[in-house]
Amino acid sequence: MRVYKRLAMALGVFACLGLFAATLTAAPGPQRVIVVFDDAVNAPAGDVLVDKVGGVVVKDLDLINGKTVLLPDRAASGRLGRLAGVVSVEPDKRVSISKRGGNGGGKKPPPEPAPGETLPWGVDRIDSELAWSTAAGAAVRVAVIDTGIDLSHPDLSANIKGGYNAINPSKSAKDDNGHGTHVAGTIAAIDNDIGVIGVAPQADLYAVKVLDRRGSGWVSDIIEGLDWAVANDIAVVNMSLGLSSNVSALAVAVARADAAGIVMVAAAGNDYGGPVGYPAAYPQVIAVSAVDAADGLASFSSIGPQVDLAAPGVAIRSTYKGGGYRDLNGTSMASPPVAGTAALVLSARGPLMPAQVKIWLTSTADPLAGLTAVEQGSGLVDADEAVLAP
Repeated sequence: MRVYKRLAMALGVFACLGLFAATLTAAPGPQRVIVVFDDAVNAPAGDVLVDKVGGVVVKDLDLINGKTVLLPDRAASGRLGRLAGVVSVEPDKRVSISKRGGNGGGKKPPPEPAPGETLPWGVDRIDSELAWSTAAGAAVRVAVIDTGIDLSHPDLSANIKGGYNAINPSKSAKDDNGHGTHVAGTIAAIDNDIGVIGVAPQADLYAVKVLDRRGSGWVSDIIEGLDWAVANDIAVVNMSLGLSSNVSALAVAVARADAAGIVMVAAAGNDYGGPVGYPAAYPQVIAVSAVDAADGLASFSSIGPQVDLAAPGVAIRSTYKGGGYRDLNGTSMASPPVAGTAALVLSARGPLMPAQVKIWLTSTADPLAGLTAVEQGSGLVDADEAVLAP
């Protein structure tokens, strides 16, 4: 739970120093960190340890027995790390969406109004529609850990069953960027008479807002989002976001979400030819690279041995904030088809552990000629085969 009074006091002090929360990780001034305690330290005891070094708790991170903390300086971080009961203290790093522009760049046009319903090429390319007579994702809970979702979008609202705002729990998980809405549409846009159809058009969507209107956020908010997903029996999470380096607290959160039975899918990243980002690089997460309509590696996609699958990620049409639609590019757009296919597998085959779902997805994927394993993993995800293969 976010501790608003203590946070307000801290921000007041730091404001007097001419500093803002967005820059608290810069040396040598105040530091925003993630602290993990050992199992013998409960939440109140953790507060006492933080107070000893002059820190202020921003929020509790129950999933990892940790806290997000504002510390006065780097020296306080070192002192806190040396206290008995403290497992780790590390910077709370920034994370961002894995989108690679769209519509040719430049000034963004307004989202397009709802046209007559079409099947997006990416949804069609992985044979989603061939699986729907067997499974369409009904009753499978899918959380979009992102910028939120347009909660009143006519192509999504009937499938949206709830959500959470990890940035400010007193506010809704409404999307103020557009990215999360686009992701949600590829996963589960409704099969109706308008717009687009998602891979799993009957899945239950949950908006978990961890990124702001600029598509940026903190690792600790992702951890809180995963915590919420565990507490609310989410079956699949999509994380079309990333950062370039490992954060051990995030690794712990991912491992515990996996142990709780959540299938996690994430964008590999948009550093062409560069390494897979985090959280996609963690072994418990299904990492997805992006391909184009010619089955070639997208010109922006990260690659590496952590890539498990490939999916369409170029010129992807989906829902957008304000009730509209837009074409976007990125591994952000490639991750949702895999998350949607995971929902189809669970809908068709019943309860499975994450490792079992991953096996179904990778063993039924279609290897693409001309692409290496580090570019495509096991191949292009195939929704029809994942659902119907014996």
